[in-house]
Amino acid sequence: MTIADTFTIALRAIGTNKSRSLLTMLGIIIGVGSVVLMTSIGASVEELILGQVSSLGANSMVIFPGQEEGGGSQQRPGYDSLTFDDIRALEKLTTIKTVAPVIFVNGIVSYGREETTPEVMGSLPTFYQNQSITAERGRMLDDTDESGAKYVVMLAPDTATDLFGESEPLGKRVKVGDRSFTVVGITKPLGSQFFQNADERVYMPFSTAQVISGQKYVNYITLQAAGITDFAFADIKSLLRARHGIRNPDDEQEKDDFVVRSAAQAADILGSVSLGLTLFLSAIASISLLVGGIGIMNIMLVAVTERTREIGLRKAVGARKRDILLQFLIESVLLTLMGGAIGITGGVLLAALIAMIAQNFLAGYVFALSIPAMILAVVVAAGTGLVFGIYPARRASNLNPIEALRYE
Repeated sequence: MTIADTFTIALRAIGTNKSRSLLTMLGIIIGVGSVVLMTSIGASVEELILGQVSSLGANSMVIFPGQEEGGGSQQRPGYDSLTFDDIRALEKLTTIKTVAPVIFVNGIVSYGREETTPEVMGSLPTFYQNQSITAERGRMLDDTDESGAKYVVMLAPDTATDLFGESEPLGKRVKVGDRSFTVVGITKPLGSQFFQNADERVYMPFSTAQVISGQKYVNYITLQAAGITDFAFADIKSLLRARHGIRNPDDEQEKDDFVVRSAAQAADILGSVSLGLTLFLSAIASISLLVGGIGIMNIMLVAVTERTREIGLRKAVGARKRDILLQFLIESVLLTLMGGAIGITGGVLLAALIAMIAQNFLAGYVFALSIPAMILAVVVAAGTGLVFGIYPARRASNLNPIEALRYE
């Protein structure tokens, strides 16, 4: 019997019981589809992170007060560890190109009856260079605004829309708390930066924020390294430890009252977390392949029992043991490959749908697929059918033709 004949018989057997074949493939469909979906989401998140890092620049760095990342807060220990004197000392380092401290200002932002609660921050003009922030309309805050502690602000696009809708904000007066500011610029959209919406912000001069808040410390500091970030890292840690009286020869994070991070380093951390989560979810999804394999074995055993007389008849007219073995193995593999194809299609479509929805909340989220993961899923599916099909196939091939013909 030729391979083509064996394939034809296997396909006919699968088509004879369509409903049972579909139910048999269900575990494989879910398993392969889940693996494709999880790896696609992981690849999309990785692309999102890399896109955010590239927008900040490879030499971008941030210093947070305390022992945790996230900006100074009076609820966190060490929130006041970064002072204005620290900033002046950092500006003198030759390995640092620009230094831009940030102060948060509390208060509701309003225009007429419209109110919103964006992130209100005061910083130097170098902050906008460090964060790749540019004006879409109007102008950027400059050194004149800083030196005069002027009451002017730039609005991020989402904040401008919340307050003014379709109206033009430039030249209008908005309130931050109980103080009035003139809108001089609208920034270009940035989207998410490390999963924070950078388009819901209000920017004011650093000197103005310092006067309003009365703070003697900064919430965090952004920097651009002049060259290799490793050298800048070492200089920043050495300087701040010396200024804060910290002895830390073993470079233990818990001994410092500040945290230094680079954009690339943060991306590595988030990328590792994303990869670990993807692998974990994919491992869970792969359990469906095991369940599907067991289902295939059970159905193939049932098929062997139902087709005992057929097997006996084929052996009686000259079918060899290996022909019977190959037929049932091909049926098992075809079931898993068909299920895998349906699972891949479903996983890709669902991943595309999730990407379309996510783009409304995370700017920069793109639809991405992991081709190696898709190939691996199909190979594993075929292997599952082969492994779990061996026992039923061997059982069929070992049937005695005389006893099989007598089977009722």
